[in-house]
Amino acid sequence: MLQTPLPNTAVLKREGWRRLRQSLLYQDSIYRQCIQAGDTTQLAFHAQVLIGAIACRLEADQNGGASLYIVSLGVLAPYRNSGIGTRLLHRSLDQARTDSNITACYLHVQISNKDAIRFYTRQGFTVGPVITNYYRRIEPRDAVMLSKPLW
Repeated sequence: MLQTPLPNTAVLKREGWRRLRQSLLYQDSIYRQCIQAGDTTQLAFHAQVLIGAIACRLEADQNGGASLYIVSLGVLAPYRNSGIGTRLLHRSLDQARTDSNITACYLHVQISNKDAIRFYTRQGFTVGPVITNYYRRIEPRDAVMLSKPLW
């Protein structure tokens, strides 16, 4: 389902980001960081329609390197359970591995989102600590951190 390359990919990416921004309510600075993360942020199209996306940003770590932070990963409901989310994740991780300074990947998942936690653990992520009151606008507010070394 992921089509690469697409004609007018830049136009589709720009339109995809516009649609993504309408459905996810993040500050503009988050979107800028995801765009700056280059090809670790991926969009999935089917028949030139945005059907999924993984938005990532890079964060400095204590060792002078960087970690890939997954801001969001989502696939439209009719396209779920067809491997698109897995392919988006693997493409992002593969892209991150091209930079030896990026040593790990991590994300936060709402503690009630058992499907997401199961998805990431199946992809080799380790469940870490629970962060209380991580979210401000959704219930439950607690999140679990998941992480995976890239090397």
